[in-house]
Amino acid sequence: MKKPIILAVDDDAQVLSAIRSDLRSRYRNDYRIMATTSAKEALEAITSLKNKGEEVALLLSDQRMPEMLGVDFLEQALASFPQAKRVLLTAYSDTDAAIKAINDVQLDYYLLKPWNPPEEKLFPVIDDVLQDWLAHYSPPFSGLRIVGYQFSPNTHYIKDFLAGNMFPYQFLNIENEDVAQELAQSNHLEDKDFPTVFFEDGSLLKNPALTAIAEKLGLNVKAREDLYDVVIIGAGPAGLAAAVYGGSEGLKTLLIDRKAPGGQAGTSSRIENYLGFPKGLSGSDLARRAITQATRFGIEFLSPVEVKAINIQDSYKTLTLSNDSEVKSKTVVIATGVDYRKLANKGMEQLTGAGVYYGAATTEAHTCKNGNVYVVGGGNSAGQGAMYLSKYAKKVHIVIRRDSLVSTMSSYLIDQINNTANIEVVTHSEIVEAQGNSHLEAVVVRNNQTNTEQELEARAIFIFIGAKPYTEWTGNLFLKDKKGFLVTGREVLDHQNGTLTWRKNQEPYLLETSVPGVFAAGDVRSGAMNRVASAVGEGSMSISLVHKYLNEN
Repeated sequence: MKKPIILAVDDDAQVLSAIRSDLRSRYRNDYRIMATTSAKEALEAITSLKNKGEEVALLLSDQRMPEMLGVDFLEQALASFPQAKRVLLTAYSDTDAAIKAINDVQLDYYLLKPWNPPEEKLFPVIDDVLQDWLAHYSPPFSGLRIVGYQFSPNTHYIKDFLAGNMFPYQFLNIENEDVAQELAQSNHLEDKDFPTVFFEDGSLLKNPALTAIAEKLGLNVKAREDLYDVVIIGAGPAGLAAAVYGGSEGLKTLLIDRKAPGGQAGTSSRIENYLGFPKGLSGSDLARRAITQATRFGIEFLSPVEVKAINIQDSYKTLTLSNDSEVKSKTVVIATGVDYRKLANKGMEQLTGAGVYYGAATTEAHTCKNGNVYVVGGGNSAGQGAMYLSKYAKKVHIVIRRDSLVSTMSSYLIDQINNTANIEVVTHSEIVEAQGNSHLEAVVVRNNQTNTEQELEARAIFIFIGAKPYTEWTGNLFLKDKKGFLVTGREVLDHQNGTLTWRKNQEPYLLETSVPGVFAAGDVRSGAMNRVASAVGEGSMSISLVHKYLNEN
C-alpha cells in the first residue's frame, strides 16, 4: 500500500529545507514527504496525486508566498483532499490571518517560525493532527478507476473489457460519489468526457475506445511477426487450448480476440462440471489460468483486435484486422464461438448496456442489490447467471417459454435453483417490452397461455436466448450449414452446395473447413457439442491436424 503524503510548501528554500529535514527525521517510515517552493506546482502535484488514487494526510504551507497566500493555497487544495489536515507556517505578524483562516479554510493549526527545537514546537503538533487524520482514514483504492454514469453503455463496455482482461478497477459514480465529483472538478471534466479512465500513473483517458485503453495498459494490438505457423482467431476455451498446444509444440503462434480471453465461458460465474475441479471454477479463473499457460509457452496474444476478413493466396492465409493491419499465416484455426442472439422486443436496443445485458455481465451484479432481476433463457449459462445474481438481487426471475427447465438445463443446476429461495422460474412467459428513460425501470411480461401482460419493476435483464455463430466476417469463402456454423471434415465433400475441388487424393481432416489449412474448433463448428470440455478437446486436436497439414504442404 502506498504511504500517505505530507506536502510542505514554502517559497523560502532555506525554510523549506529545514521543515523537510525535520519531517523526514520523524515521519518518513509511515509517510512520504514531498516539498516545493511553488504553490502552483503544489496544486498541480495535488491534482496528479488525486488522479493516481494517492492520499494526502497533511498540508503545510507558508502564509506569505509570491504566487498566492498560504490560506488561498490551502483553500484550493481542499477541493481535492477535503480530509487532509491543514497547518499554516506563519511569522508572528501573520497570526491574525492564521486565526481568521481557522474559520475560513478549517485550518487545523498554525505554527510560528522558527519552530526550534522541533521536539517541543513541531512534532507534538504534527503528531496530534496526524493521529486525528488516521482515526478517520480509510486506505484508498490503488489501481484503475472509472468515473462515469452507472447506466451508461460505454461505461459498461469498459468495465466488461477490464474485467475480462483481469485488470482490477474501481467504478466511481459521478452522480452520487464525492471522490468522482472531486476528480471531475480537479480535471475540469464535462459530461462528454465520461466515462473517464484514470490510470495508476496519474494519466487519464476521456471517453476512450477500448483499443486506447489496451495500448495504455500494455496489451498487444499489433502483430510482431511477418509470418506465423498458425493464427488462432478467438480466445474462448477452444482457442486457448489451441494456443497452449501450439506454443508448447514450438509453432510460431498468434492468438487474436476481439474482447478478452475466455469467450462466453469467461463470463460464467461458475462452471461446476469441468473435469478436475470438484468445487467448480469461474469462467474468468479458467481464462486466467489458460492465457497464463499459453503466454508462458511463448505465444503472442492480440486483444482487443477483430479479424475483419480472410483471403487465400497460394498456400498462405492473409487476415485483415480491425486496425487495418494484415497478418499472414500458413494455417488458421477459427474458434470465434457464438454470440447471444439479440432480443428485438420494444425498448431492448435502446436500453442495452443501461440495464439490459447479454450474457452474465457479472460486472453489473452489484447494481442489482435489493432489486428485481430478470434472466431470459433456460440453458446452463442462464442457470449459472441466475445463481450468481441471487447473491445480490432481492428476487431473480428466470423467464422461459417452456413449461420447465428439464429439457434445457443440467439437473445439478435445476436442483440448486429449486433450493434457492429468491429464484423463481416463470414458465410459459416472455418479456415483450423493456421500459425506462436513461436506464431500465420496468419490464412487461406476457403469459403465453393466458395472453395476459404484467408491468413489473426491474433493475436489470440478463439475456441468454440461444446463440448464433460468429462467422459473418468470413463472407462466402467457407461452406456453412443453414444456421451459419462452419462445416468441417468429411461433411465438406458431402455438403449440399456441391463437391469442392480438394487436395489431390486427400480428404479434409476432421476439423478442416472448406478452405485447406483453415480449421474450426469449438462452438463455431457445425455439429459441435457446446460444452467447455469438448471445446478444449477440439482446440487441442486442431493443433495436431495443423502439424499434419504443415508436414504435407
